[in-house]
Amino acid sequence: MRGLFSTLIVVLVALMIVTTEAGKNKKEKNKGGKGGSDCAEWRYGSCVANNGDCGAGTREGTCNEQTKKVKCRVPCNWKKDFGADCKYKFGNWGECDAATSTKSRTGTLVKALFNVDCQQTISVSKPCTTKVKNKPKGTPSTPNPKLTFLNLRVTEGYQH
Repeated sequence: MRGLFSTLIVVLVALMIVTTEAGKNKKEKNKGGKGGSDCAEWRYGSCVANNGDCGAGTREGTCNEQTKKVKCRVPCNWKKDFGADCKYKFGNWGECDAATSTKSRTGTLVKALFNVDCQQTISVSKPCTTKVKNKPKGTPSTPNPKLTFLNLRVTEGYQH
């Protein structure tokens, strides 16, 4: 019985060593592929959505004669016109243009990710809001009757 138990332990230890070595070799292979070898200047194209015109996608990078694909995302909002790789600092919204019923603002380039080509300035516009405010900010609203009643009870019962 002891011999069987000892053999079982030796087999388990050997199996653990073999699987650990296999895991190390797998990690080393992945490092070589993702590390970009000795290339320093990767140039990336724009992000292309997998389905439709926005959402998850891929971009292709090239360096010397190497190419690789990187996962990316195309925004599904107004930013998809210039992409998520160009970061802009925007000013305040301008006044509403009565002729077009839109207001606009401009943005200046702050950062370009993945060395993509970005416009230095862009202009975006949106429809003017048609909401009309009911009350000016300075007017008080109708007081809550329960709170008024509680305030009366507290102040009436209070004596110096």
